[in-house]
Amino acid sequence: MRPVSRVFITGASSGIGEALARHYAAQGASLGLVGRRVQALNALAASLPGRHAVYGLDVADAAALGEAASDFLARFGPPDVVIANAGVSVGTLTEMADDLHAFERVLRTNVLGMVATFQPFVAPLRARGQGRLVGIASVAGIRGLPGAGAYSASKAAVIAYLESLRVELHGTGVKVVTIAPGYIETPMTSVNTYPMPFLLPADQAAVRFARAIEAGVSYTVIPWQMGVVGKLLRLLPNPLFDRLFARAGRKPRGLPL
Repeated sequence: MRPVSRVFITGASSGIGEALARHYAAQGASLGLVGRRVQALNALAASLPGRHAVYGLDVADAAALGEAASDFLARFGPPDVVIANAGVSVGTLTEMADDLHAFERVLRTNVLGMVATFQPFVAPLRARGQGRLVGIASVAGIRGLPGAGAYSASKAAVIAYLESLRVELHGTGVKVVTIAPGYIETPMTSVNTYPMPFLLPADQAAVRFARAIEAGVSYTVIPWQMGVVGKLLRLLPNPLFDRLFARAGRKPRGLPL
């Protein structure tokens, strides 16, 4: 892959997105920074070297994403890397009528938001014959976790969607990279009250993500230890998995989305 000079990142105002923005800006890239918190994005852009564009929007708004993509293409040209990182997480229970909105919000943001992020860039990258479309999934998408039906479902959908997209773009020069993080130190995980094995600082995670993106790997779990855990989870028979995880820690319900 050629040196990365243009990167478009959603969910850039904090956590993994912010860490990736800092990593790529330090390498000299011009960034498209997307997020709902415009003030935080402006502060981030001002703290980074180089020239960047800020887009205050919700990835659930496909029209706004399309306008941002058009502006980025006009100002900088086709990106080398598009990272669909924006995501939300909250505890959910199917039995609770109040959680129906949370299910809808999580799925719209995490799944449809990723599709809307990539859609405006597929044709330009295909025409260019190179580039990376990077989707941030999660180990939570490997097996359904109790109290996290919406989030697990969204990340399982993301993994399957990215695989479909990867095959669709096979042979075009455009690589589709699926990254499934384990526990990363971000505002999203800071509310968790249960143990988080192999917890990785966001800046360290960003370096590992960037290596995977440069290599164009089709799928990877970071940190690698959680990849081993994920493979073991796939192998567990349902009765054993159910017994082991019935009492697992759960993310709080009712978090702001």
